[in-house]
Amino acid sequence: MNSYLARQPVLNRDKDTIGYELLFRDGPNNSFPDVDEEHATHRLLTDNFLSTGHSDAASGKKAFINFPHGSLINRIPLLFPKKSFIIEILETCQPDDNLLAAVMELYQAGYTLALDDFTPTPEWNRFIPFVHIIKFDLRATPLAKAGFFIRRLKEKGSKITFLAEKVETHEEFMAASEAGFDLFQGYFFSRPEIVRKKALEPSALTTLRLYKEISRVEVNFDKIEKIIATDVTLSYKLLRHVNNMTYTRAKPISSFKQALIYLGEEKLRRFVTFVATSHAVENKPESLYFLSLQRARFSEQLSQHLQIPIDSNEAFLTGLFSLLDSILDQPIEALIDQLPLDETVQHALINRRGYLGGILRLAVAHDQADWQTIKRLCQALKLEETVVAETYMESLKWVTVFEQKLPSKP
Repeated sequence: MNSYLARQPVLNRDKDTIGYELLFRDGPNNSFPDVDEEHATHRLLTDNFLSTGHSDAASGKKAFINFPHGSLINRIPLLFPKKSFIIEILETCQPDDNLLAAVMELYQAGYTLALDDFTPTPEWNRFIPFVHIIKFDLRATPLAKAGFFIRRLKEKGSKITFLAEKVETHEEFMAASEAGFDLFQGYFFSRPEIVRKKALEPSALTTLRLYKEISRVEVNFDKIEKIIATDVTLSYKLLRHVNNMTYTRAKPISSFKQALIYLGEEKLRRFVTFVATSHAVENKPESLYFLSLQRARFSEQLSQHLQIPIDSNEAFLTGLFSLLDSILDQPIEALIDQLPLDETVQHALINRRGYLGGILRLAVAHDQADWQTIKRLCQALKLEETVVAETYMESLKWVTVFEQKLPSKP
């Protein structure tokens, strides 16, 4: 039996990813959104937490899990260690005495509780002393109303953490921060933070130059060496990483050229991708970095299942560059003009068309758990929905390896 889920990053004020909300999805054989809440929660817990008490999909960070009324009054969370996840009390729960008793018991047992899609009403007031996080959907609750509620509680000395959901733009992120929110969910990090064109930062410019070289049919090692040598921080990172990869060698690798030749052309493409992309997004949410890598892996692997021959390296670059505008704060059209990419890749990135564009749209649809779009695209690309879902889950596990190894920000 296959297991399906979607995950949405939760970020703090510094745009660091502190956790993921994990959402059950009933997969391709039952890909409609009206899945019973109790069934969804039980399947998610069984498939992802039962054996180890934690989920690999959360990449070692906090997991936020939706719990409906029945699961809570039946004390289902008590079957798992209290550090396994954050309990989200769904907005569909009836705030009755049975629910309050369950919440109080879970609170006293040391579990972390959150009110999901909260709307301030008198019947929920008695629950507030027993929750740690309150989530507001900014599409359902005006920011001014949420801000007033936050200020009122904080004036009373409340230690509750407030999370803003459906933050779609950088401007909304800034406004929510000023309103008192501490955590954020949404796709605001997946697009450029400004509309006007600005000059590329030195690290971003170096990254773009490296991208340009690894996008060529034949990699020029001398050119890549010269580019790396112009950036001290990137030079250090590359040498450190390549020596970590080759720690069994008797003599460490000490020159860029030696490191590049040791890696070889294909590994060099991947290596530059990982390190340079990470270098470019140092002031961005980590989720942006990992999402671009995960899409790259997903696109590369899925391209091998198409009925027509597709260059897997082009598929990888399509997924990787799908967030290039967000990473470098430039319009995608302007960036694509500076890269020697095949027309099919350019068409996929700018217009989301062609086979590569279809794969990219599948990746985005999975990120957003848009099962109707997934079903339609699978039919158009003549792909089995189970294959697409399994490839997506594999790409999540693949990128988790890099996410867990990334050192925390100071």
